[in-house]
Amino acid sequence: MALRLGDTAPDFTAETTQGTINFHEWLGDSWGVLFSHPKDFTPVCTTELGRVAHLAPEFDRRGVRVIGLSVDPVGSHGAWADDIAETQGAEVEFPLIADPDRVVSDLYDMIHPNADDTLTVRSVFVIGPDKKVKLTLTYPASTGRNFDEVLRVIDSLQLTAKYKVATPADWSQGEDVIIGAAVSDEEAAELFPDGWTTVKPYLRVLPQPGR
Repeated sequence: MALRLGDTAPDFTAETTQGTINFHEWLGDSWGVLFSHPKDFTPVCTTELGRVAHLAPEFDRRGVRVIGLSVDPVGSHGAWADDIAETQGAEVEFPLIADPDRVVSDLYDMIHPNADDTLTVRSVFVIGPDKKVKLTLTYPASTGRNFDEVLRVIDSLQLTAKYKVATPADWSQGEDVIIGAAVSDEEAAELFPDGWTTVKPYLRVLPQPGR
């Protein structure tokens, strides 16, 4: 059954390019991104892992641990990482899970038989420090992911976990936010003493807290 938002991310033990890991222990108290790619030595996947490697400082700055997965073995991952470094100009320093038996893929419903009955689709799971699933994304094999969008969503998730706000369409770090619908004006006055702009009674806008 597919994982839903708020579900506990399944724990597992697996071989990776950085040795054997227990997923929950590896995450510790950090946020995490688990993402799958269909196959090593394929063109779109090569660009994706290169992009994530370039963005490693951004994930680090947000306290996010990143880990990739495909159904290929560890040796294949390691050899492919050399190609990624050569063609994309970035070293893959995050671990890649080897899942030839599809144990993790099945736990996370990463294999969609109507798309391909053996290879994983392009899944993304953002997992909070409480080990709960905060975001799921699924892309087809033909479409590379936008990892700037993944970072944008993480910014929103981390902000809204700390403050009783929501982020509007196309929001980016530093822009105005919205007071959560469940927050009364009385509570908002305590939480946000500098005030807000009431566009409609249900639409209250204020500068991003904490900046």
